Amino acid sequence: MSKKNTNLENKTERANRIAEQSKKVKRTYEKMEDFLFRVLRAFSTFLDKVLFNEKYSKVVSLVLAVLLYAIVNYNALSTSFQSSLRYSKTLSDVTVLAKYNSDTFEISGLPEKVDVILTGDAANVTSAANAENGTVICDLDGLTEGEHEIKLTTEGYGNNVNVVVNPTNVNVVMKKKTTRQFDISYDFINQDKMEQIYSAGTPEFEYTKINVRASKDTLDSIAFVKALIDVSGQSADFEQDAVLVAYDSSGKPVNADIVPNTVHVKVPVTSPNKSVNIQVQVSGEVPDGKAIDSITMDQQTVTIYGSETTLANIDQVVVTLDAGTLTKDSTVLRPIVLPAGVTSATNTQVTMNITLADAEEKTIDDIPINVINNNKHYKASQPDNKTTTSVTVKGTKNNIDKLAADDINVYIDMKDVQPGLQKFALQIEQPKDGFVVYTLNESEYELNVLGETSDADQSEGGNVNND
Repeated sequence: MSKKNTNLENKTERANRIAEQSKKVKRTYEKMEDFLFRVLRAFSTFLDKVLFNEKYSKVVSLVLAVLLYAIVNYNALSTSFQSSLRYSKTLSDVTVLAKYNSDTFEISGLPEKVDVILTGDAANVTSAANAENGTVICDLDGLTEGEHEIKLTTEGYGNNVNVVVNPTNVNVVMKKKTTRQFDISYDFINQDKMEQIYSAGTPEFEYTKINVRASKDTLDSIAFVKALIDVSGQSADFEQDAVLVAYDSSGKPVNADIVPNTVHVKVPVTSPNKSVNIQVQVSGEVPDGKAIDSITMDQQTVTIYGSETTLANIDQVVVTLDAGTLTKDSTVLRPIVLPAGVTSATNTQVTMNITLADAEEKTIDDIPINVINNNKHYKASQPDNKTTTSVTVKGTKNNIDKLAADDINVYIDMKDVQPGLQKFALQIEQPKDGFVVYTLNESEYELNVLGETSDADQSEGGNVNND
């Protein structure tokens, strides 16, 4: 077979295959078209049954109404949804700036701090909250004396956020200022930062009176104006400009204009000191039949520091010792008790060597009975002419042998006494060193107090007067 015939047969075969495939595609399209037509016809029949069936008409009406409402109010719903995405932030304790003539008026009732609520887009709110120039303002310019209701305004938060101040309105009272003169007193401050051996003396002021400007009510509340003198680190005479502060009677600062608000002062600095004896005060008794025979200290005196007034009233300092803790000869280290007002001392403790010995007792007779607090100078008599008593002393032999009747003070207290025969409680003054303990052999003393007065002064320490 020739090549030409072969090509012709191939072309005929391909044409037949193409025609066959075209028929198959056409049949497939016809089937799909028929299927879709049947689906649409079934859906149409379903809609007819639903839409025109009285049973479902109410449901269909509700669905259509909801769809219609959503279409008509789309913009409003969209806005509401977007508003729910708005951001809010509260700034607490924002300072209120008052605009007024502070030279002429004093204001009250204005809160120092308020809250600011920012609302808007999150980025804008964050930016406004971080604004350094955001301010709450109370504008009082142009207003006169009296009470005013003012709406607080804001500046510096920008126009992209909604700003609300809480509280929005405040009641402010404006009062005219007047001037009054006050004397200047003083206080030393930071005394804990000044070495304790130094003492600041009486300051010398450049002037002693000062003008204070405020409302009459405020001026009436001022009890004193003080210069606050800072003594921190001072060890010699110094000068400074001390700040002036007004105070009320309870010591609280008063907000007022002090003109000028400082005063120049010169302050002398000294180091007053005094050498005084160290006194041992023993309490309690040594157990096991022992007593303190002697105490020797590594130092007998100490130098104390304080103001001259304080030191003038101090003659000794005290070291305490509890005898109940002693069981044998001991060496103990005890702190020195500094009196009130003493700022420091050259030594704060002392070493004591304590010697014990057997305790003994001894009775001392003919000890005078003294009278204290006979403020009305009454005469008195004792029915049995008894004017002395006996006392038992307990201590080591070395210590009790040193005692005489005149060393012991026995007394009665006639404070608030009334005339008549009556009994008084006998009292005895124990020795401060505690080496010896006194015990009264009788506890009461009978005395006839006369209504007449005596020329002699028996208010302190006199003997009983027998007439």
